[in-house]
Amino acid sequence: MTATSKPTSPPEESGLTVWYDGACPLCAQEIALMRRLDQAGQVRFVDLETAPETPLPRRQMLERFHTSTADGATQSGAAAFVQLWGRLPALRVLGRIGAWPPVLAVLERGYRLFLRLRPRLQRLARRWETPREPAP
Repeated sequence: MTATSKPTSPPEESGLTVWYDGACPLCAQEIALMRRLDQAGQVRFVDLETAPETPLPRRQMLERFHTSTADGATQSGAAAFVQLWGRLPALRVLGRIGAWPPVLAVLERGYRLFLRLRPRLQRLARRWETPREPAP
């Protein structure tokens, strides 16, 4: 190991789990980007469609974006995004800025607006999705 490299912990040990709606095309695209940004593998991404257990009722978790930490603390909405951004080197500055209470309040208002628009946006995204070829 070189002096500049850091040992990485498996996602379960690093303590952040991202819960997402894999059936939502918008969510799937966002999570694909976050996975690419998580080059060190510090975040565990769990699709709620296939998760055997969830920290809150599945229906509640599908209504908003959620994260949970190893100690069981769960965040949702803008606070969950800020927590995720803080774990990704490329977005860490956004995580720090977003954690400032006045900024977090604005982000949460924006997130709530997005939630109202989400069903329409999902329908549009599904129309624009390219059909997937069946796996061999």
